[in-house]
Amino acid sequence: MVKIAVIGSSSMDLVVTSTKRPGAGETVLGEAFKTVPGGKGANQAVAAARLGADVYMIGCVGDDHYGKAIIQNFEENGVTTDYVEPVTHMESGTAHIILAEGDNSIVFVKGANDAITPDYVQKARAIVEQADIVMIQQEIPVETVEYAAELCQELGVPLLLNPAPARPISESVLEKAAYITPNEHEAALLFAGISQEEALKKYPEKVFITEGKRGVRYFNGENEVLVPSYPVEAVDTTGAGDTFNAALAVALAEGKTIEESLRFANRAASLSVTKFGAQGGMPSRKEVEESL
Repeated sequence: MVKIAVIGSSSMDLVVTSTKRPGAGETVLGEAFKTVPGGKGANQAVAAARLGADVYMIGCVGDDHYGKAIIQNFEENGVTTDYVEPVTHMESGTAHIILAEGDNSIVFVKGANDAITPDYVQKARAIVEQADIVMIQQEIPVETVEYAAELCQELGVPLLLNPAPARPISESVLEKAAYITPNEHEAALLFAGISQEEALKKYPEKVFITEGKRGVRYFNGENEVLVPSYPVEAVDTTGAGDTFNAALAVALAEGKTIEESLRFANRAASLSVTKFGAQGGMPSRKEVEESL
């Protein structure tokens, strides 16, 4: 069993389902409302655990009802919470999600996730050093992402950076990360001034640009390759990217080839959108392997 450390956000998702997404100043009638655990870091941790990894979450929640529910959800999904700390001076993070017109819109309020500082990550150094791979996203402070990249390089542990939500990233972090997984919008921001084709060639077998239902694109050292996704009837696309990242990390840590890892990740992500909630549809290892 591979060991994965996830440095990242945890939140409670407040999800509204509607047939129509409201415009500015507009009120529409919704169809349903649910409260479910989420956050990019938490989603990736839960997905990796369901896919058979030994997962350690490094993050913060508020000392509130949502924080307790988030920790309980980790424990129910087999994620070790030794490095998840309730903080009293901030509320737990929340994500406000509208599901409408076959896609989602999200407003994320970081809350206690801002307490995931470099010093906080340093306290988890021992588990980072033991990890086969470390995963990180951008719902936490910029300086923490930079520190984690330095720490992983120092310890010789590969870092998978999911640069979401989109914001500029220093060249230093891009160089230190072993794998980078932007979507098309994030890639345009990360590699401003050069084309997508040039960006992929600059980082062969390192940058993987996800293109939704089309699949994922990368450069293998000789050619640009599009690894296609799997067609499904989508119910809720929230968390599909997080499932992809987790599955990719698990497969790479297990020693699968790039091509094998991307197909495994695409299959897991496609299954995840067939049920409600960011974590609700995240598949088990058995489900992914049987569907492959």
